[in-house]
Amino acid sequence: MKLLTAAVLALGTAATAQAATYTLETNYTQAVFRWDHLGFSNPAAQLAQGTGQLEFDILKPERSRVEVTFPLSTLATGVPDLDEHLKSEDFFEVAKFPTATFSSTKVEAGMGAGKFKVTGNLTLHGITRPVTLDATLLKTGNNARTGVASVGFDATATIKRSDFGLGAFVPQVGDAVRIQVTTQGGETGALAAYREKQEEEKKKEAAAKK
Repeated sequence: MKLLTAAVLALGTAATAQAATYTLETNYTQAVFRWDHLGFSNPAAQLAQGTGQLEFDILKPERSRVEVTFPLSTLATGVPDLDEHLKSEDFFEVAKFPTATFSSTKVEAGMGAGKFKVTGNLTLHGITRPVTLDATLLKTGNNARTGVASVGFDATATIKRSDFGLGAFVPQVGDAVRIQVTTQGGETGALAAYREKQEEEKKKEAAAKK
């Protein structure tokens, strides 16, 4: 009986350890999207500095959820004129609609270990549409640099830009946009404590230099 009780407690502890809330790390949360340009090339643009939270339970993925926001001011193609055009009223209207946000509504186990289907609402250019991401768990464990319990994912999806009022030059320029997102997050409480400690050390260093 004692052995059975100990086993049940151990399983419960393991399950709890697998479920956590993570804060997405801004410097490592990015999205790259590609489109067809007249059939001759597949240009790419990047969004960076994403923020948000992830509740992840590897044993019960249906209890998981994620929300992430990207500032469209970070949109970059490496071509200044194209960046300016994409941010203009012809496309994203960044001055009027400064962010893109994804909020999950359902998470399901996918085909294979570490694979998940994440369905949610994408709000872009003032329009909200359902989107399903194919997500892959990259790694869980303590971050070797910070010591904080962390998790990382890649995710992909294809959307129609015309669904979001961004259909300029379709069909000459492709309507389908292929998106790849990468993100890592640290357990919220531990990450906040780590960042607070880092700030305190910076203040001490600054004070020592005076």
